[in-house]
Order: sequence, then C-alpha cells, then structure tokens
Amino acid sequence: MLRPSSSNVLLLASEVGGAICDVITLRHFLPSPEAQERPLWCFVLSMVWATRALLRKYGRFMDDLRIYVKGGTGGMGYPRLGGEGGKGGDVWLVANEKITLKRIKDRYPNKRFIAEAGANSSIAALKGASGKDSEVNVPLGISVTTDDGNIFGELNKPGERLLVARGGIGGCLVTNFFPSKGQAHMIHLDLKLIADVGLVGFPNAGKSSLLTKISHATPEIAAYPFTTIKPELGTVKYPDHKQITVADLPGLIEGAHVNKGRGHKFLKHVERTKQLLFVVDVSGFRLSPSAPFRTAFETVMLLSKELELYKEELCTKPALLAVNKMDLPNAKENLDELMEQLQKPEDYMHLLPVNMIPELTVKFRDIIPISAISGEGMEELIECLRKVLDEEAEKKIENYHREQLQTLRQLEM
Repeated sequence: MLRPSSSNVLLLASEVGGAICDVITLRHFLPSPEAQERPLWCFVLSMVWATRALLRKYGRFMDDLRIYVKGGTGGMGYPRLGGEGGKGGDVWLVANEKITLKRIKDRYPNKRFIAEAGANSSIAALKGASGKDSEVNVPLGISVTTDDGNIFGELNKPGERLLVARGGIGGCLVTNFFPSKGQAHMIHLDLKLIADVGLVGFPNAGKSSLLTKISHATPEIAAYPFTTIKPELGTVKYPDHKQITVADLPGLIEGAHVNKGRGHKFLKHVERTKQLLFVVDVSGFRLSPSAPFRTAFETVMLLSKELELYKEELCTKPALLAVNKMDLPNAKENLDELMEQLQKPEDYMHLLPVNMIPELTVKFRDIIPISAISGEGMEELIECLRKVLDEEAEKKIENYHREQLQTLRQLEM
C-alpha cells in the first residue's frame, strides 16, 4: 500500500487520450487540503476509475486511419467473337458530415475496400457489364496519402469525391482479351479539423471553459492538465445569424513539435483553422514540479516557438491573445507586466533560454483580458473573433478581384 508523505509524488505514466502525463503532484488533482489527508491509494484508484470512465465515454478519438483499397479486376474478353470484358469498379472516398474515422474502423474492422470485378464477355453479352464502384464515406477535413507519401488529395465539403483506386480495364483486342487488375493501395486517412478559430494554449489554460462560455459546446473540464482528450468543436452564434466554429484541441506541451505529448496530433489540426486564439494563464503555467515555471510572457513565446518549429506558416495566421483567469489575485499587475513585455518583446528576449526564442514572433491583432469563470471580456472577445474573420474574408475577395483584373488586362494586350 502506498503511504502519503510530504515528498510523495504521484507518477502517472498512463496515456490518457494520447497525452502522456508528466510527474504530477497530488495538488493537481486535489484542490482542497482536507482531501489531501486521505490515503494516497484512494486517489490512485480514483484516477484509474476516472480514466476508464473517460475512455468508455469517448473511446479513442481517432484522427488517422490506414485502410486498404483495391479497384475491381476487369472482365475476361471473348476472343472468338471479339467481345470485351467489363471494366472493374473504382474505389471512391466520399465526404460525409455524419461519419467519423472510429465509426469506419468499427464498421469495417478489416479496413479493406475492394470494388466489384467487371463481368466477363459472353455470347449473350459481348460487352461485359462494368463492376460496381465501392464508395467509402469519410469525415470532412480528410487528407489522403499513400504509404510512400504520395498525396491523393483532400475532402473538405460534404459530397466531395476522391478517386483512390481505379478499376482494371476489361479484356479486349488491345490486351489480347485478357483483363487487367485494379489499382491497389494502402492509404492513410488523416483528419485535420476544419474550424474558423483554433484555441492554442498549454493544458489547464482555460480553453475548455472558454469554449463553454462562448458557444454551446460542453467539453470536459477539470482542475488538472490534459482534460481535453479529443478535439471539441463549438459554434458561436451572432445576432445577425452569422456563425463561426471554434475548435478546442488537446493542449500543447513543450516539445510538441517533435511529437511529444499530443504533438503532431494537435499541430496538424491547427493548420486547418483560419484564425488562432492564444489562451494563456495571466499568472503563468507549470506543468509539473519537474518542469520549469513559465510566466505569461514566456508562455506566449514558447507557444510561438512550438508552432514555428512545426511549420513556420502557422505563425503568420491571424491571431488574437486571450489572457485568462483575470479573476485571480494579482491578475491586474501580471497583465500590466505582460502588456509591457509584448509591446517590445525584443527587449525581453535575453531573459529567455535560447531554445525558447522564436524567430517569428506572432503578431496579435488584439489582446483581450478575460475570465472564463466570471465572464469578463467575453463579449469583446466574441466581437474581435468576428471582426478578424470578416477582415480576412474581405482581403480574399479583394485579392480575387485583383487577380481577375490582371488576367483581363493580359488578355487585352
């Protein structure tokens, strides 16, 4: 039996939804001093039961799936009468809003999708019938690649189709009446959520609470790191019926760019958002006793560095900064210090470790102090999200018109 002491540390090496918890002390899980007087083994059992309950509720959220696809073989030709065999069916991926990768895996455990073979030519039917296509419903936001890295394409809108395995041609004069086999591939279905806004922040920064406050989403919320075990999408609705989607993604940790913690599973979803909303704790953040404490300024720089190391283009996305937990003591003083540091970040870079200094500093359109608990700053934040998205949409329209004018001028010359 484990016995508590002043130096007791609960070692959690179990993976919860892909996020491997670091060394975490009891106080991450036990907010009240009274609770900490209970035997340590009670809390170990509580965490095990909680983990099992979460996995029963959500299962394993899947954002990638490897499947086998094969086009149908063509039908045999009929040499004596010059008959042609039917073409083998094709394999198509079809974007469907109601489908998840987990549902595909559960419904098709062997993960094999083979189209029907073409009919043979015969005296009764010299032209063999084509084989039936195989259509695989997949979620929106799928990127499709082969094992060797070749890109098939993406499916982002309902009803979009992508050919991934062409059927073989039927036997005919050119092939000496022998059919050909269909294409066969092992392909990866890589899900990258499509959202207007992506929340970026370390665990326990308050992203889930924020999403609950501004939308109708109901993500799991708790006072310890790694609460979010699967991406959550919320919808913000405006009085003029405009709607924007906000994605709360599993929290980053230091080293995410090298796939530590949720790593690439988080960062690949960030790629598909139109705008980033950084959420930081105004009092700073510390993942565990073995990890260094980071001030709010250091947190912003570290988040920027993780995005930069994964893909530099992420640092150029439109971004807002929400400074959360303004209801805590000394929040105003911490906010003033952060604002001063962000006005001239280059003056404070020397205070950071070299490996934390980003080459590309994220430029925030607005910095909004908020409290996801009290609701402070929520209206301003919601309006800012809308404003930035509208501005970006106008820029795209202007760029499109400019390109069309340039094309017309070139045609006139």
